[in-house]
Amino acid sequence: MKNFKNNIVGLGLSLLLFSSCVNDLDTEPKVELTFENLLKQDPNAALGLVSKMYGTFALTSSDGPTASDITTTDPGETGFLRNMINLEDFTADDIKNRWGDNGLDQLTTTSKWDENNKFFRYLFDRVYYTIPNCNNIINALGTTNVENKDQYVRELRFLRSLAYYYMIDCFGKGVLVTEADLGTIEAKPEASRKELFNFVETELKAIETEMPAKNTYGRANKSVVRMLLAKLYLNAEIYTGTARYDDAAIYIKKVIDEGGYTLAPNFRSLFSGDNNTSTEIIFPLIADAQVSQSYGNTTYLVQGNIDASTMTPSNYGITGNGWGGHRATKAWYGLYGTDLAASTDDRAKLFWTTGHTYEMTDYKTWTNGYPAIKFTNNNYVGSTILTEFSNTDFPLFRLADAYLMYAECNLRGATSTNATLALQYVNDVRKRSHASVITASELNLNFILDERGRELNLEGHRRTDLIRFGKFTGGTYLWPWKGGAKDGTSIPDTYKLFPLPLTALNANPNLKQNPGY
Repeated sequence: MKNFKNNIVGLGLSLLLFSSCVNDLDTEPKVELTFENLLKQDPNAALGLVSKMYGTFALTSSDGPTASDITTTDPGETGFLRNMINLEDFTADDIKNRWGDNGLDQLTTTSKWDENNKFFRYLFDRVYYTIPNCNNIINALGTTNVENKDQYVRELRFLRSLAYYYMIDCFGKGVLVTEADLGTIEAKPEASRKELFNFVETELKAIETEMPAKNTYGRANKSVVRMLLAKLYLNAEIYTGTARYDDAAIYIKKVIDEGGYTLAPNFRSLFSGDNNTSTEIIFPLIADAQVSQSYGNTTYLVQGNIDASTMTPSNYGITGNGWGGHRATKAWYGLYGTDLAASTDDRAKLFWTTGHTYEMTDYKTWTNGYPAIKFTNNNYVGSTILTEFSNTDFPLFRLADAYLMYAECNLRGATSTNATLALQYVNDVRKRSHASVITASELNLNFILDERGRELNLEGHRRTDLIRFGKFTGGTYLWPWKGGAKDGTSIPDTYKLFPLPLTALNANPNLKQNPGY
């Protein structure tokens, strides 16, 4: 049972505590009760408040799928996970959206980005909804006598760090606010990418040793903190100009050796409705078709890749006709060869090809490109009840990613790594999917980037990976509809960062727009 899900929704529905404070960035949210008074009246509410903060990464609101914590005319669009996929995968080579929505179309074609794009604002606002609320709960816990409050504070510091991580990665700067800033009325100064990096690093290292080795499913433990640290260090050369691959390797090895995780025997099971039983998932964003409904969690991935005109939606555990929006490009499925049916790699089978063309000559035509059926609402074991919303948890961190990160660190010269072990980890990932094993002479950085695509595409990594490998901007590496051209064209280096939303610039005059916008 995913009991933690009940806490995510239950408290928010009954107390209605939170409201967006993104226009201020450093002020206390409007509440019916102060957090301090709430906790004094009901100390058991502490877990519910913490659960709500976990829920901000998976749900649009604890009030249900038609509500949102942030300002919008379409609540379903505003989920963190939905927008992380929009910004990390639709902007990259792996998958495209055909709806032609204003804003989403610019992401799909990596063209005409500006500060008015609502999807940049949604992710920015979601981050600055989460951070101030974490600050307030941390402050309230510090003034009350609540059982397990120190552990709750550590988890909130992790969630705050996770939110800041996406500011570092996507926007490259922001406003740094903590519980020490509560009550401040002056606009906070702009914090640089390096300042945000240093804060997140310090926070994660401060809590890492005190985090439990195990925790309730869906909550952070020691390995979750170490995984985020490793990701921060893996991209440090991009974020700060200083490579930290040795540090990344150290924390990744701790996850591998001490976390107790093992590769799931079957790749498909990782993306099914009962994946909460997986031995591989390190940190999930949890979903439930009844308890935690959202148009912004994996419902977006399952429904978005299905359309009854060429597919049978019930085969994937859903009701309705599907949303008919997303299709992979040959830059993804081409990694398995031109004949997917002939491939022994299980991952090559996770595309729907019947009625669809290999080439995406028109990204707005549903039958151009292959829908990715990687995520499904079917249970891997046992029967499935058809639902509109997804039961499938999103694996934000998982062991196969850790294995590939270790191998990449080795290839980038991390002295604490071992080449033999790096090769073993890569082959362990490949053998799980019945792909052929490779030799040491075949393992290089280009292979790692391709293997990360085969293994991890549509999981919110691809844009960051392409930037780290120097292949996102410019014209050296092209993919379908890069820069708005059918066969791809060069895009400027300024696109390595997203523009700060106009609403954020107007709210705080200390924020300056990223170069090139």
